[in-house]
Order: sequence, then structure tokens, then C-alpha cells
Amino acid sequence: MVVLDYGSGNLRSAERALVRVGADVTVTADLTAARDADGLVVPGVGAYAACMAGIDALGAGDVVRARVAAGRPVLGICVGMQVLYELGEEHGVRTPGIGVLAGEVRRLAAPILPHMGWNTVRPPADSVLFAGLAGDTRFYFVHSYAAKADPSAGDTVGEHGEPFAAAVERGALAATQFHPEKSGDAGAHLLTNWLATLS
Repeated sequence: MVVLDYGSGNLRSAERALVRVGADVTVTADLTAARDADGLVVPGVGAYAACMAGIDALGAGDVVRARVAAGRPVLGICVGMQVLYELGEEHGVRTPGIGVLAGEVRRLAAPILPHMGWNTVRPPADSVLFAGLAGDTRFYFVHSYAAKADPSAGDTVGEHGEPFAAAVERGALAATQFHPEKSGDAGAHLLTNWLATLS
């Protein structure tokens, strides 16, 4: 599997977490490797616009869109989830995203930002990512922006000031707003669940 290196910062922690659960991981900017891998992880930290600039400079958006269209597994993490949406807005700047998820990423309406620390989420009953995890399981978040949750589409809902999309599962496309690689055993369990979907 490939962790996509487009200049974002949390590559090695994502790599270590995946290796911990038995994945054979390559961290690379090579788009052929990203296209052909059994699984592609899109990490991300920092600003939406900066992450999209790195993705656009590499030309990686087309690879992600092609994989999703073909039903090939993709996992987005944190800002790597956010850039999968159609648009991100930060400080009045609206930046087009990869666009494989409908909706926009906006600043959370919360009294304290960033939303930082451990929090529970509400996954749908048929979730693959959260299978075998207790309802009170906590995951580690660090973010001030998020997409609006769409429970009718099966989104996992988080809450910080308002409900938001904490995770999405759309066939072979999965993403988490929280950091599974910083979420201890719970994050390892979720990554193991995702790995089991690769074929």
C-alpha cells in the first residue's frame, strides 16, 4: 500500500501505524505506485489550501478520482479527508478540493478551537471501519474545520460545538477527520478493519 507524499507532514506517523497493524507500506510521491497500489492513504495536516496546492502540484487529484471511480480503496486522514470534498473555506479563501465527496469544509461553530483531544463518535450500525469497537470508544482529533455530516449517507458523526463528519465510508472510499495513527489501540483496530477491505 502507498501513503501519498505530496509534502504534507504526518507521513511517518501514518506509515508507522499501518506497519504496526501488518501493512506493507511505501511512502512515495510516485503516481504510478499510487495508482496501482492495493490501498492508497491520503494523509494531511495544516491548512486545506496548502494541502491542495501540494496535491495539485503533484497531479495526484486525478489519481484519487480515478481510484474512487474504479472502486479501488482510498483512505483519507484529517486534512487528507477534508481535501476529498468539493471545496474548503479558510479565512475567507475558498479552495477547490479533489471533489470525490459532495459538500464543503468550513470552520466549526464552536466556542473553543481547535477541537483538540479525545472524543467519541457515532458511527452507523453497518460501519465497516468501526466494526468491533465499543460505542464509547474515543479517537484523537486536532482540527478547527470540518465537513457537515450527512447521516443519510451513513456518515459517522462527531460533535464539537456542532455535529460534523467524523468519518465517511462510501464503498472503497473511506476517511476519518480524527487521527487513527494517534488514537492508540482504537486507531489500530480501525486501521485493521480498513486493511481487511483491501483485495
